[in-house]
Amino acid sequence: MEGQDGTQQPHLVLAHKLFLLTHPDAPDIEKVCLKEEVFAAVKSDDMASLYETLAADSVLEMDQAVLDAMRAKIDDELKKLDEKIADAEENLGESEVREAHLAKSLFYTRIGDKEKALEQLKVTESKTVAVGQKMDLVFYTLQLGFFYMDFDLISKSIDKAKNLFEEGGDWERKNRLKVYEGLYCMSTRNFKKAANLFLDSISTFTTYELFPYDTFIFYTVLTSIISLDRVSLKQKVVDAPEILTVIGKIPYLSEFLNSLYDCQYKLFFSAFAGLAEQIKLDRYLHPHFRYYMREVRTVVYSQFLESYKSVTIEAMAKAFGVTVEFIDLELSRFIAAGKLHCKIDKVAGVLETNRPDAKNALYQSTIKQGDFLLNRIQKLSRVIDL
Repeated sequence: MEGQDGTQQPHLVLAHKLFLLTHPDAPDIEKVCLKEEVFAAVKSDDMASLYETLAADSVLEMDQAVLDAMRAKIDDELKKLDEKIADAEENLGESEVREAHLAKSLFYTRIGDKEKALEQLKVTESKTVAVGQKMDLVFYTLQLGFFYMDFDLISKSIDKAKNLFEEGGDWERKNRLKVYEGLYCMSTRNFKKAANLFLDSISTFTTYELFPYDTFIFYTVLTSIISLDRVSLKQKVVDAPEILTVIGKIPYLSEFLNSLYDCQYKLFFSAFAGLAEQIKLDRYLHPHFRYYMREVRTVVYSQFLESYKSVTIEAMAKAFGVTVEFIDLELSRFIAAGKLHCKIDKVAGVLETNRPDAKNALYQSTIKQGDFLLNRIQKLSRVIDL
């Protein structure tokens, strides 16, 4: 199932096309081409069960002759694979038996039969001794998980891979697992952990079966912007040579990152609008689109207000290239949600910041915890006296 070096796994390409085909914001002209491409991919890999599902959902038209041909090919291929397994068990060694079972696992994966693929991968694992080969089976399972967006399967497989690494395992596979885990974290809205895992993998990225390097950098920058502080962002992202070599190829991303760091807020909002469409049409980020847009705006508004004790709403609106009414409405929502530490003086048209004092907050917390501890000790002493 794994793609060749430097190429994305075909089923994950198909999964993204299926996502766009059913996305309401994808252009209709594109959908015509996507429909043809999806049908061609399903037909070439004999994905009979997926074809039936898509036809039932009116994504593709049902052609009974095509479906019957697929099923005939599947039956024929399974017969050959079973003969190879039987031959290997009778006449060949353990290694050949494992390879025959692996071939059957990959065939089930190719035709999109998830349950049988997982079952056969377990059989293959029982025939596998080497930790590295067991890890490869986990990667196949993870790819299945990402195709079906089965987060329970992905989570269990990541835990399994980590346990396997305690027995041994090479650095190349460990680095690949970081990208898989990073993608899982990003897909489940844990952007901070995703950013750290992606940044750890920048210089060792080899996980082309998941996505191209450009897409990896796209995810790394997006997750880092809402997760890292200004100093870390400069060191790990803005000045990172690996990111600098690729960032220019991705529309709006360079402007998005650099305008935020250089405090060019008008340019930032312009790039932000351009990137929004890419985020909305991304299979992994789409469910978190609204959340991500809110978090980015929180970061940029907080950065702007950091420099001021008070500032007029008009000056802030001018800096961002938007109307006073828009900024007023935006900030009132973020302040009410506790995302921004400031208050709006509507009469004077001024924003006054009231940033919490970190040292004072720590002092108050220590006092509170100290009181709680003393109360517990007094209660315990009474019990001991009795």
